[in-house]
Parts: sequence; C-alpha cells; structure tokens
Amino acid sequence: MPAMDKEKKVARYQRLREQLAALLGKTDDPLARMATIAALLFHKFDYYFWCGFYRLLQGELIVGPYQGPLACQVLAKDRGVCWAGIKQNETIIVPDVRQFPGHIACDSRSLSEIVVPFRDGGGNVAGVLDVDSDRLAQFDEVDARQLEMIVALLGEDALAEEIKEKKP
Repeated sequence: MPAMDKEKKVARYQRLREQLAALLGKTDDPLARMATIAALLFHKFDYYFWCGFYRLLQGELIVGPYQGPLACQVLAKDRGVCWAGIKQNETIIVPDVRQFPGHIACDSRSLSEIVVPFRDGGGNVAGVLDVDSDRLAQFDEVDARQLEMIVALLGEDALAEEIKEKKP
C-alpha cells in the first residue's frame, strides 16, 4: 500500500496538533499527556501499527503509555532504533527495520519505524516517541517534522518534575 499523500498528511497532523494542544492543556501530568498523544496518533493514521513512548529512567529505556500490540518492557541497552535516537539526539527514520543493525523486534510484524526524542526541562533527552508500521517505508520527513512538533507539546516543565520525583 502506498504511503499517504504528503499534503493530506500535513493537514491531518496540523489538525491533530490543534486537538492535542487543547486536550493537553487540561493537565501537566506527563504520563497523561503521553497517553493522550499515543492514543490520538494511533487511531488517526492507518499505517501506525504501534505508537508509544519509551522513557529514560535511571539509565534504562522503560515502556510508557502506548497503543498497539504488547511492547517490550525494557529495551536492551544501546541496541535498536530507540537507543539510536537517544544516543544521536535526533529523529531517526528506518524504512526497513530488518536492515537496521541491532534492531529490537518487540513484534515481528513491525517493518518500518520512526523514533523522535523528547527532552526534560534541562534540555536533556528524556525518552522517545516510537512509532512502528507493519508496512515498509511508511515514514518520511513530514512525519519527522510533525511528530517533533507534537512531542514538543509534552511540555518541558512537566517532564522536569517527573524526573525530579524519580531521583532517589
């Protein structure tokens, strides 16, 4: 199945950003915000197979709110697309995950992936938004830029508070 038309995709993301801006204003809780983002995105794009967050907590990438099939609870350290996004501090698009060295297959039906880092109040990477498709080459620069803007809606202040609460 061909990827979504770029103009249609941009328009849909813009509508979703507006909707999310209104919804996320109701709470500063980062988990509630992540859950809302994951649910809305997952149900609005037919090529999304899995959509959710992995949070960097005490040096581990731990699953956060998500939609889709069962997720890996903790991702193997320094392997896979999510860790690459953390280490490179940038969005990563993988057209075919089978070609990505060290890919972690939480579900073998996932064929393409995009990972978008999010930051805490100090500007440090605090985790990633991870989106998988069960189709090859479904993500592009439109997804990257739009998802980066959506992840920014999480709000750095709320994430800084969550991290501060987790420290011993």
